[in-house]
Amino acid sequence: YFMVRAKRFMEHLGIPHNRQRFVEKLPWERAHYSSQGFDQEIFLDRWGWVEVSGHNYRTDYDLKRHMEYSGVDMTVYKQFEKPASVKKIQVEPVYETIRRDFGENSDAVVKLIMSTNPEVLTESLANSSVVRLGDYLIKPEHVKISELIVEEKGRRFIPHVIEPSFGLERVFYAVLEYAYTEHEGRAILKLPTAVAPIQIAVYPLVTKDGIPEKALEVYRRLLKSDFDVYYDDSGSIGRRYVRSDEMGIPLALTVDYQTLQDNTVTLRNRDSWRQVRTNLNGIENKLRSFFAGEVPFETLGEPV
Repeated sequence: YFMVRAKRFMEHLGIPHNRQRFVEKLPWERAHYSSQGFDQEIFLDRWGWVEVSGHNYRTDYDLKRHMEYSGVDMTVYKQFEKPASVKKIQVEPVYETIRRDFGENSDAVVKLIMSTNPEVLTESLANSSVVRLGDYLIKPEHVKISELIVEEKGRRFIPHVIEPSFGLERVFYAVLEYAYTEHEGRAILKLPTAVAPIQIAVYPLVTKDGIPEKALEVYRRLLKSDFDVYYDDSGSIGRRYVRSDEMGIPLALTVDYQTLQDNTVTLRNRDSWRQVRTNLNGIENKLRSFFAGEVPFETLGEPV
């Protein structure tokens, strides 16, 4: 489950599924607390296959150790939908035989038997004529083993822990490598909209005739609506588009003379370079839908 989530997470960051793989760790490569482990690797042009996350199944190691040293019960109880009949192995000490063989150590032997998992002890005695518990050798005649059918309404257990851990710097590098593209000699950083640090660039077409003032009004309006916005009025509009593509900004909004007439603006898509014309009325909701992945860019307005 967590490995699938990790794979989808990387895909969400722009890493294709065929450039990812999971490699199982061999027993001597795993940490002492791990009963199974996998490394998630991504193929990078410069470095080849690089580990970006590790997934370890720690079983009940963590909570069991906490219980051991804190004395706090960290088990949980899960109730069944309806009571279930369960077969259980019951192991009882045979006191007469134990006292005969262990004398003054009988109490210690009984305590060891009672604290040992009945299933484990039964299986061990079935495979061998004697089982060592602590300093004592337990034989079949020292215990009485019986099978009971009991009705249980739930079970108590120690939760197990799964440990997914990610290398942030490696993930960041991988995202940048897969986002970087070139088109017609120009660099474009095609960051997924979910991780692009700047969502929208606002540009006045020219720096006169009231257009910069209108552009700043739109800029502040979008900031107030919690969008991550960048404003730039230096150089030609073409050069500003180039800079925003290099910065990985998904959308560029341009205020021009037509904006002053009909309250519409141009939206430009970083990846396709396509443009649409849309009204400023209700533009916040349109942009939220786009950045949430609910609608494609082409639905934001009329093609230019």
